[in-house]
Amino acid sequence: MIRAAVLTACGTAPTIAERPAPVPVDGAVSITVEAVPITPLDVLCASGTSYFGPPSTPYVPGVQGVGRLADGTAVWFGTSAGMRSGVDGSMATTVTVPTVDVVTLPAGVPLTVLAALGLSAVAAHAALTHAGGLAAGDQVIVLGAGGVVGQAAVQLALLGGARRVIAVARSAAARARAEELGAAVAVPLLPDDDVASMADRLRHAADGPVDLVLDPVFGVPAAAALRVLRPGGRLVNLGSAAGATAPIESAVLRSGALRMIGYTNNGLSTAERAAALTVVAGHAAAGRLTVDHEIVPFDAIADAWARQDGGSTAGRIVLAL
Repeated sequence: MIRAAVLTACGTAPTIAERPAPVPVDGAVSITVEAVPITPLDVLCASGTSYFGPPSTPYVPGVQGVGRLADGTAVWFGTSAGMRSGVDGSMATTVTVPTVDVVTLPAGVPLTVLAALGLSAVAAHAALTHAGGLAAGDQVIVLGAGGVVGQAAVQLALLGGARRVIAVARSAAARARAEELGAAVAVPLLPDDDVASMADRLRHAADGPVDLVLDPVFGVPAAAALRVLRPGGRLVNLGSAAGATAPIESAVLRSGALRMIGYTNNGLSTAERAAALTVVAGHAAAGRLTVDHEIVPFDAIADAWARQDGGSTAGRIVLAL
């Protein structure tokens, strides 16, 4: 038997229960799980309101995790729990995962940190490079820099050769953290901001041309950032935390020959995802990349899940199994 977090009804928190150990099958490996993040995607899928449709219950949530193979090799793994019926996820002491969804990690990588980074850091890395064409010497604006994606993006932009990063975040604590992580300047996002006033603030913070915007928020911040991009500049959107729509003007796009690019991790092949995870893990192992996170005992999942669902977390919650 194994211990697992089991969700019995959509919209509720999972509870710990004993279940039969998963049976190994061809093309899959057994993993002893050490740490699992609770992500917004986990909560969304479990709510039954995601575009994947309501999942069949009961099931074990968790779209990713870290652990060890039988020989002790550290690995990251992904699952389609909550997105595909009949699939259990990472929130269990032992899981069986298709080999194609397992990525071997470098020696010395801190597993709880890698769990916190996970697919959020993959999104930041691939959105900057694969989608955004980050080049050495670029000046980059990172919107939503207080979130996990934003924190990772500030660091990964600099590690990828950016000469300067401008971070944008709502709270003073998030702005201070962005500067600790390497941002040259952190610009406040104010409750009553309009496009023009925020664009003026970004122009004042910029040191020369702005080449690339990493945008997990959309809304007014995205429209403002477009106004300060150099001709031919790029904005990569990978979220809508500030609004599902944005007041973007055709003239701004056309006059600057700007490019807006949509990004989702679902667009990555398993090989591309593994390559991005390898980069992220390498930086984490070397101490160059981290995000704010909180380690919570597995037995405290109900409270941790409620805090993630309510948006009252500071950074990523990681369950320690």
